[in-house]
Amino acid sequence: MKPETLLFAKSHEWLHIDNDIATIGISDYAQVQLGDLTFVELPAVGTQTEIGAEIGSVESVKAASEIYSPVSGEVVEVNTELENAPELINQDAFGAGWMIKIKFTAKSDQLLDLASYTAFCAEEAH
Repeated sequence: MKPETLLFAKSHEWLHIDNDIATIGISDYAQVQLGDLTFVELPAVGTQTEIGAEIGSVESVKAASEIYSPVSGEVVEVNTELENAPELINQDAFGAGWMIKIKFTAKSDQLLDLASYTAFCAEEAH
């Protein structure tokens, strides 16, 4: 997926919307900050979530970080390849490193486009 077609949360998740399915991952900026990922914990299919709720976590040699849902709805698919290959997120954060698909009923009104997210990350880095 092309980053310019995505929406971003200030907690560094990206979101791709296709009808009522939201595909979610962590941004390239976030994976660079975390370093080499060693573990990914994702929710079970069927899990109900709300905007802002913790829906998983990632761990790296440097840190652990929670993943927050930018939408409300039901988890309909998870990227099971990440269980054995969390490095896919480092290699392709916006493609093979996708994490969760949620059939959503609402999305955050705080989501940013790529330009706004890039500016936010630049500000956060200072």
